[in-house]
Amino acid sequence: MGVREGFPIASCPISARPIYGIIFWITFALWVLPEILFWKIKRSTDATKVRDKGSLDLIVILFWAGIAADFLISFLLPQTVISWKRTRVFILGIFLMTTGIALRWYCILILGKFFTFDIAIRSGQPLIETGPYRYVRHPSYTGALLTLAGFGLALGNWVGLAAILLSMGLAYSYRIPVEEAALTAALGDSYKEYASRTWRLVPFLF
Repeated sequence: MGVREGFPIASCPISARPIYGIIFWITFALWVLPEILFWKIKRSTDATKVRDKGSLDLIVILFWAGIAADFLISFLLPQTVISWKRTRVFILGIFLMTTGIALRWYCILILGKFFTFDIAIRSGQPLIETGPYRYVRHPSYTGALLTLAGFGLALGNWVGLAAILLSMGLAYSYRIPVEEAALTAALGDSYKEYASRTWRLVPFLF
């Protein structure tokens, strides 16, 4: 087994060097624990206004399935390890995780009481166009995907990275049209006009 940048080539970075394990698990906790807490408290209590169509359940299932798959692949398939500049890849992964976490919670603060984990339209809900919502319709999902990409890079396995992005890509590909349909029904032409001049997740790309 060879060694590159202080890591055994066939090992997962978080198990190869203790300091990277500590950094990773602290970042992971800062990401997952608030998500679990807010998942419990930031859901609609008015069933007549819920238009989720099972999208939250799908997101939860694929989120944990993707995380589990990435962990398993990273430890069980060392032949697909990201061996190129592994220290830099790990640092990039942690940077993307923290950036994604910050973006997601910034979006939640902007939405305030109108944010829910399920799709629910509250009475008097306005069209939010401040901060990242000025350019992107679903920046909290952008933040989540950045975090997931960083998670995959920090674990350092190409197949694991692809697995977690694919799982949540499938979840959001179902969730976003359902959410936009609910917002269009509730907000009418103002949301249609807003959608026509903004991007779903990434400015100038999609």
